[in-house]
Amino acid sequence: MTDQVSPLTLSATRLSRSYGHKTIIHDVSFELRKGEVLGFLGPNGAGKSTTMQMLTGNLAPSDGSIQICGIDLLDQPMAAKAKIGYLPETPPLYRELTVDEYLRFAAQLHRVEKSALSAAIERAKQRCGLADTGKRLIGNLSKGYQQRVGIAQAIVHNPEVVILDEPTVGLDPIQVREIRTLIRELGGEHSVILSTHILPEVESVCDRVQIMHQGRLVFSDSIEGLRHYLKGSSLVLGLRTPPQTDALAEIEGVTEVSVLPDGKFMIHFMPDEDPSDKLIQAAAHGNWGLFQLNPAQSSLEDVFVHLTNLDATATTHRDSPL
Repeated sequence: MTDQVSPLTLSATRLSRSYGHKTIIHDVSFELRKGEVLGFLGPNGAGKSTTMQMLTGNLAPSDGSIQICGIDLLDQPMAAKAKIGYLPETPPLYRELTVDEYLRFAAQLHRVEKSALSAAIERAKQRCGLADTGKRLIGNLSKGYQQRVGIAQAIVHNPEVVILDEPTVGLDPIQVREIRTLIRELGGEHSVILSTHILPEVESVCDRVQIMHQGRLVFSDSIEGLRHYLKGSSLVLGLRTPPQTDALAEIEGVTEVSVLPDGKFMIHFMPDEDPSDKLIQAAAHGNWGLFQLNPAQSSLEDVFVHLTNLDATATTHRDSPL
């Protein structure tokens, strides 16, 4: 019996965006399914916000297509946008309005039926921890609560896809934890795209991650796949009577040797050229006293730095072709 695949809520196919002769986004494709929280990760200037603007219909792609719940965003923009909730990096708040007034305004913009307005507002407030703030002016709320109001306006019409651009920027650690918990809860009912450059945020919130660099998608996989991306290209080698590092570097398949404490070395090698057997043979022949040889675990930061230092023409790593 096979696991049931969740419905597809967003499909972006070969998106590109150019300004004059300069291409900013290059051939980006990915999919999102119901119940997923997808982390959109990349250094500042990688093209995340431009891609978010295209996904929400605020910026037309120069090439490619976007479908929201099977509706073409370019051909039927109003119908497709009705399925999207969007929180830009700077929340579109009116500080002089109360929370209730603002959410009513947002719900009306999203064409929520008049008879359903009050219920929609209360539901959004409840989900975002704003139940007791309805009569308060937005301008008098803390930054964390203002961010909650921003998320509430994005979900007040109960959209299938929620897109959040840098939702925790400028918040204190307690507020960050609260917003991350809220995002995880949203992922249980909606499809969520979280654009961020904060690595711990992706680890704690997301199911899958995509990394952009210089306008290209350079990685697409699960969080676990991201953690293990570099696991197969480095080894930790422990020797009681080690030779000079040059002797290790000369072993076939080894590309770089880094010295670690306590007689250990980090051995780097090209994918598909694991030098483990040759290292064992060399250690036995040279009486080096081998006591450890195992794959090195890369931190999320290591993987991120590696991927964003790849040449811009690197092939995208995917679970499966789109």
